[in-house]
Amino acid sequence: MSASADFEAANRSYAATFDKGDLPLPPSRKVAVVACMDARLDPAKALGLSEGDAHVIRNAGGRTIEALRSVVISQQLLGTREIAIIHHTDCGMLTFSDEQLRSKIRAELGEDVDHVPFLPFGDINQSVVDDIQILKKSPLVLDVPITGYIYDVKSGRIDRVAS
Repeated sequence: MSASADFEAANRSYAATFDKGDLPLPPSRKVAVVACMDARLDPAKALGLSEGDAHVIRNAGGRTIEALRSVVISQQLLGTREIAIIHHTDCGMLTFSDEQLRSKIRAELGEDVDHVPFLPFGDINQSVVDDIQILKKSPLVLDVPITGYIYDVKSGRIDRVAS
């Protein structure tokens, strides 16, 4: 069975008992979470969030420069007033450089992506600090509490890196 068929079957079960259709559009906890897309990280479970609690913005590495558009919309239109950033141990973003990925794409797809920053990093702690600073320095982001964490994929724990 394909993933889409599995999704559709699971959704039928989910929708059969769904009772959260009246949640308001703005997140109740007024928080936006920027997290890595890694399948081993479930931000809602790891942070004790339920539907309607928070905006969860995900991308490769949990990079805030890529999430900036969503953070601005979250704050300006939907009232979030706190940001959490979550990177994680054993991240794939630690395993390559921009040039390695660009070379792979040129070789396999015949495309030039020199203009695309893939945003890998070499130090997970520093990547969290850097991503906090990107948001704090942006004139588009409100002056709100921003906390950075590293999620441990082996234990499920989060450790605060900076705020």
